Amino acid sequence: MSVFSRLLVVFLIQLSSFSVVAAVDLTDAVVIVPRQSSSRLTFFAEVLREEVQKRTGKGLGLQDRAAAPGRSAIVLGIQGQGDQLPASYRPLIDATPVLASEGYSLQIDTKKRIVYIVGADERGVLYGIGWLLRKMNWGEGVLDVPESVALASSPTYPIRGHQLGYRPKTNSYDAFSVTMFEQYIRELALFGANSIEIVPPRTDDDFSSRHMQLPAIEMIGHQSRIADQLDMDVWMWYPNMGEDYAHPDSIEVELRERHEVFSSVPRLDHLFVPGGDPGELEPDELFWWLEESAKVLREYHPNAKVWVSPQVFRPTQAWFDRFFFHVNQEYEWLGGVVFGPWVKIPLPELRQRVKAGIPIRRYPDITHSLSSQYPIPEWDLALSMTLGRECINPRPGDQKSIHNALAAYADGSLSYSEGTNDDVNKFVWTDQDWDPDRPVIETLRDYARFFFGPEWVEGISQGLLLQEENMRGPLLTNMQVPVSLQVWQEMEQRADAAMRQNFRFQMGLIRAYYDAYVQRKLALQTAAEHKARDFMRQALEEGELAGLSQALAVLEQSLTEEPAAPWRARCLELADALYESIGAQLTIDPHGAASGRGNFIDNLDAVLNDAPWLMDNLRAIRDMGEGADWQSALHAVVNRTNPGPGGFYDNFGHPKSWKRVVFDKSWEEDPGSLYRPRISFGVGLIGVEWVHEVKAVGFEGTAAPQAWMMQVNTLYDTPLKIRYDQLNPDLDYTLRVAYTGRFRSKMRLEVDGGLEVHDFIQTGHQPIFEFDLPKSAYQDGEITFSWTCGEGERGSQVAELWLMVKP
Repeated sequence: MSVFSRLLVVFLIQLSSFSVVAAVDLTDAVVIVPRQSSSRLTFFAEVLREEVQKRTGKGLGLQDRAAAPGRSAIVLGIQGQGDQLPASYRPLIDATPVLASEGYSLQIDTKKRIVYIVGADERGVLYGIGWLLRKMNWGEGVLDVPESVALASSPTYPIRGHQLGYRPKTNSYDAFSVTMFEQYIRELALFGANSIEIVPPRTDDDFSSRHMQLPAIEMIGHQSRIADQLDMDVWMWYPNMGEDYAHPDSIEVELRERHEVFSSVPRLDHLFVPGGDPGELEPDELFWWLEESAKVLREYHPNAKVWVSPQVFRPTQAWFDRFFFHVNQEYEWLGGVVFGPWVKIPLPELRQRVKAGIPIRRYPDITHSLSSQYPIPEWDLALSMTLGRECINPRPGDQKSIHNALAAYADGSLSYSEGTNDDVNKFVWTDQDWDPDRPVIETLRDYARFFFGPEWVEGISQGLLLQEENMRGPLLTNMQVPVSLQVWQEMEQRADAAMRQNFRFQMGLIRAYYDAYVQRKLALQTAAEHKARDFMRQALEEGELAGLSQALAVLEQSLTEEPAAPWRARCLELADALYESIGAQLTIDPHGAASGRGNFIDNLDAVLNDAPWLMDNLRAIRDMGEGADWQSALHAVVNRTNPGPGGFYDNFGHPKSWKRVVFDKSWEEDPGSLYRPRISFGVGLIGVEWVHEVKAVGFEGTAAPQAWMMQVNTLYDTPLKIRYDQLNPDLDYTLRVAYTGRFRSKMRLEVDGGLEVHDFIQTGHQPIFEFDLPKSAYQDGEITFSWTCGEGERGSQVAELWLMVKP
């Protein structure tokens, strides 16, 4: 691209960012506040002034008298209190339409260059300020607001917020300073959040990390104070970590701890206690303990309420019956019920079982990609292996769909977040809680304008949408990946030093380079595997062991060859930059990440083909020597997936095989997969309850085929149904099936007509099972397999399935 062409592109991008509609120049504005303003309203005015100065370099004046003639003004007021403002502003204040709680009206007098922000209450004023900041065009010495942003708006849902847990397990929050929390919480509020959730010093995590600048007990006090300044509700997620809630000594220890924690925070409105994960109490004991906790809570925060979730590792009907018995007693201290990850009962059913007057709050998992409440549809294995559980994961379109699918059954949400990796998702989710009809692209444009500047609006917003597309479908053929990299690289070239140090820009860049690198590496290693398999087949045809050495050499080379080395190096540079800017921990060493959490940069060296399994087998066969029946062993490896003539084979980690899977609901109806199957990842190890990382090892720690790393999966006792047609009713078939997955379960299989193929089998001990099929099950040429789990199990998982014609 020529210099002239580059300048033209930059000019057009900048021109498109400044709307051609009329705008009001506020460069010389003063902020007008009511006489005798509360300290909180005055603080909100200071927030406006500080955020404008950061962007324009200009300080707005602050006064309670009218602006001088000809000077622009931003007038802050509260509905029904126009008499506290100068007389010239009262008519418009008094004419403000009636607003619901927390709502605001932003009106513009274009002739006098006056912007009026009128809130239903003090919170409404803050959200109106946020709307102005999100929509204004700004630059050095420049501040104007398009006339088109005038509106009256009130939130749809009363609970809007995010968990900001200061604990070592998170991928960045534990490195935050007080100043960083002040800015981050402010930014969430300016986009409409009215709540944050903090965590106590003792959870299912270590007490401290090398990143922490303050002890947790001190930091949660600051978080609470910051939220109170912004008039945000403060929630606390407080799991039951005690080993004994019956012995008086143990109870005394637990109560003493709660006295210390509750007294350390200046504001606490709600206490959320999960029923499990962690903590395992039976409902009668759980609700007794909640009441005891509420007594301590109210000594320091008299109006606080206790919320609880029906979240439990091994859910049974008896457990739920007692849980809902207690919930529906409507205890005076009970605030409501929380629906979050690993709640077995779908939200619509939960709403039916909980009395109508009892609120339900959502606790959506917006932070995880693996072991997630809301998995990525059609996610490729290569990305699941590399990006892992807590990658930087902008999913704006998915977040809107997930939000709107279930929003009507709850009173809003506070998200489950483990750090800044889900930053985009937070702002999308809050905007949807405010207005579920708001287009995602509008939120992304506001995000780009607010955090980067008007000239970056289209580049950043479209760049984030591209990164969501990078995560969809087969990576090898995803042509959006190189496009995404080109878009972000062009912005990188235009960025000044301040932009390059912006952690949100760094997060976008690192994902662009990372995705492109993994795609290039996958292409190289896939081609090498095909070449190695050609040598294996040649060895069989020629009866010569030499072909095995050639195949091994190709595979070994594929593991050492470095594709796109500059992209890999840039990922490492950006990981260091993110560590410096916000303490983001993208590697275990040197950044100190928790294993399997945000350390996706460690996975740059992951093997993306079947080399580990193939090489183990090839070495073993080569060592058999010429005199042994090495050809039979090699034939078994080469033909591992071959079902034989007339047979069927499917790998259910691949979308192509999902045509066999029976779906009762669409993803849009059930994004949390409580009614429908989902894709899951992980092989599982003997004796290990749960696997959070996708690696080419399984069971006894030996190399596993890639096909075992991904499965079709249903949760809990939802049946997993897989249907085949075009069977020959005159033939006898054997079923071979691979039961692998990220957790262990007891599974039972039956076919059409309720015929049992096998009773409950404890999976996790061996991968492959074989069974003869009853001919009566496919007399019409069709057969439907149905797997179910025992009560309290995590779910059914099937990785591969062969239907083989018996000789």
